[in-house]
Amino acid sequence: MHTPYRTHTCGQLRPEHIGQRVVLSGWLARSRELGGILFLVLRGDDGIVQLVVDEQGDLRERVSATAQESTVRIQGTVRARPEGMHTPEMPTGQVEVVLEQLEVLGACAQLPFPIEGKVPVNEATRLRHRYLDLRSERMHRNVHMRSQIIGFLRQSMSRRGFTEVHTPILTVSSPEGARDYLVPARLHPGKFYALPQAPQQFKQLLMASGFERYFQIAPCFRDEAGRMDRSPGEFYQLDMEMAFVTQEEIFEVVESLMIETFSHFSAAPLNDPFPRIPWRESMARWGTDKPDMRFGMELQELTGSVSAHGPEFLRARVEQGERVQGLVVPGGAALSRKEFAQLEKHIKGHGESAFAWLAWSGEGEWRGSLAKQLSEPWREQLEALPEAAPGCAVVFISAPALRAQVLTGRLRSLLGKQLGLIKQERFAFCWVVDFPMFELDEETGQLVFSHNPFSMPQGGMESLMEQDPLKILAYQYDLVCNGYELSSGAIRNHRPDIMARAFEMAGYPASALEDKFGALHRAFQYGAPPHGGIAPGIERILMLLLGEENIREVVPFPMNAQAQDVMMGGPGEVSAAQLEELQLALITPASE
Repeated sequence: MHTPYRTHTCGQLRPEHIGQRVVLSGWLARSRELGGILFLVLRGDDGIVQLVVDEQGDLRERVSATAQESTVRIQGTVRARPEGMHTPEMPTGQVEVVLEQLEVLGACAQLPFPIEGKVPVNEATRLRHRYLDLRSERMHRNVHMRSQIIGFLRQSMSRRGFTEVHTPILTVSSPEGARDYLVPARLHPGKFYALPQAPQQFKQLLMASGFERYFQIAPCFRDEAGRMDRSPGEFYQLDMEMAFVTQEEIFEVVESLMIETFSHFSAAPLNDPFPRIPWRESMARWGTDKPDMRFGMELQELTGSVSAHGPEFLRARVEQGERVQGLVVPGGAALSRKEFAQLEKHIKGHGESAFAWLAWSGEGEWRGSLAKQLSEPWREQLEALPEAAPGCAVVFISAPALRAQVLTGRLRSLLGKQLGLIKQERFAFCWVVDFPMFELDEETGQLVFSHNPFSMPQGGMESLMEQDPLKILAYQYDLVCNGYELSSGAIRNHRPDIMARAFEMAGYPASALEDKFGALHRAFQYGAPPHGGIAPGIERILMLLLGEENIREVVPFPMNAQAQDVMMGGPGEVSAAQLEELQLALITPASE
């Protein structure tokens, strides 16, 4: 459709348009002069096109005086680029537009940073001027990809028989692990709505309502600090729930969806099927429940070896109840003492532990912090470890059992990146399953839920009545790819009697279910089906497909790591009149 502003978009022009007079509108991206000819680039939402001004005169002066990034409307004639001047990687690279008229629609002031180019710009400046940052090719691509992936997922879910339902944004506060964002209720003074951390209860209520396959692209809100892989404030997830299904049936649906999606948007290989890894095995092999399986270097349990032949200071820690975990690091012998000292500092910054290392130069030659205490039997055991070979290093971490695994897992991840061991062009998916239902709170020593309190315990009521609580497993699972947790899910506890017993074991009073989860508890008394679900994060899927390491690069208007919107100025103050209308008063923090 022709408008006063364009006959074509910037990215549409092709050789078949040669000879046509066109009207284009967009942003004047850049210009350069070569051989007396002025070359310009006009950028639109769908791409760029080259403009040329061949002759001197008023038009050239006006174009030269137009600031970069101004919005302009131009008229001109499409012609073929000269032989040898084609740009194959550019869709419009075979043509150019000879400029005949230019009208400035919106002049651009001095830019706070260049839109194009490789000049580094700090994140605070980029976020303050996000509307400019989004003009860059990279960010424009990321936002378009976000739209395409969400559309693809929506169509794929509908094709699989899921019904899209939008659950409420204003709901009630419930204990789900993170802090709620609270919204004062003007019509009900002293009471508050909460923004949903997830549509957890609503999607389970839909199962009780007879909707057997539900999904939505759900906004979620959590009052927590940001991380590289977690957006503070709000994020989106592909939320889904299914009735009358087993855990394995959920896996089949999600696997086929992920394989279909990742194969559509990337040529990188991915594994099929996804391995199922029990939580305890994942911790033992990789020191994390989010294993990056694109490289080896699995954890080595060295407690027995150290007890038999190791140095005295490590043996003493084992006698005090600690465990020794090790890593065989391919190419690690090339690391310097300074680099090993930096690794030790990194590990000790994450918890009380002991760190030591040995590097194998070959022919029985070892150096490192334990070299003088390396007995012959222990050397032979170390050289027999999986992946051990001349040129490797072995690092040792001693700490209480689970902490030793976690710290060694962090070191594995750090070294995998530092030494280039990770196969970047690959998606390695897995399911982590069989999470513990309960754990002991580190501060109080009381039994608490490990993860989702709504998960069905394996073994049902019998396990809750007869098993050691710390040995009860839940039908809970995580979908993991390349070291990122894409989602947690579970087969839900749909039986009120089992739910009441589980909450009782976790220290909740009998009234807690009705007080905190009343609608869900009541609904389950009217014939609720067995059901389960999961909710892969949209932003984390995008990070993987786009190769981004910071989640803010795939969010159009993100907050910073301190949960501030530096562009709009949020969070901001409100007027005294607004507070009075809500019957709220501010408490001034006591001065230090």
